[in-house]
Amino acid sequence: TALHSGDITIGAKGYLTLNPLKYTHALLSIVLPVLFVIMGGIGLPGGAVFIERGRIRGRGRLSLISAAGPLTNALFAVVCTAPFWLHALDGVPMVFRFALAFLALLQVTAALLNLLPVPGLDGYGVLEPWLPYRVKRQVEAFPMFGLLIVFALLWIPSLNIAFFGLIHDILRGLGVDSAYSDCGYWLYRFWNGTPEVCTVSP
Repeated sequence: TALHSGDITIGAKGYLTLNPLKYTHALLSIVLPVLFVIMGGIGLPGGAVFIERGRIRGRGRLSLISAAGPLTNALFAVVCTAPFWLHALDGVPMVFRFALAFLALLQVTAALLNLLPVPGLDGYGVLEPWLPYRVKRQVEAFPMFGLLIVFALLWIPSLNIAFFGLIHDILRGLGVDSAYSDCGYWLYRFWNGTPEVCTVSP
């Protein structure tokens, strides 16, 4: 999206390759993923891609570039849930159903988190081109901490329950029983033990 909108430098930076080293960010690519693996898995925004916004033609294109990440997560969520709402899982092992449901949960979580209008997340990036210059200057120092603030807020039980309640409502709307995504979650956190209802035969 950025390339077609005018930022021709992303090719030279290696963002159009499949080399993960080109996207590595100490906080987003290493520290937070390790932390959330230990916590049990939370959908994270994608790799760090630095766009030269001065090269982009028009505010609408800037908003579209920021929206591309969450929209991709939403698309993958639809792909992951398609076998459920198409009733195409007859004969498919339960462990695969659990894994697919949990993967869908991660995609929906990443899409919703990244759409929040918080500096450092794509939701703010969608709005930023339309904000007054004074407002943008005031929040320049916050992008580094925006994601951390969001996850700190998710530690508040009432907010956590409300957020993941919304996630499960969306998954149910896409045909995924919350029991499947819950079992996928517990199988993912195998080191904590798996509830008997989620135990699958080898």
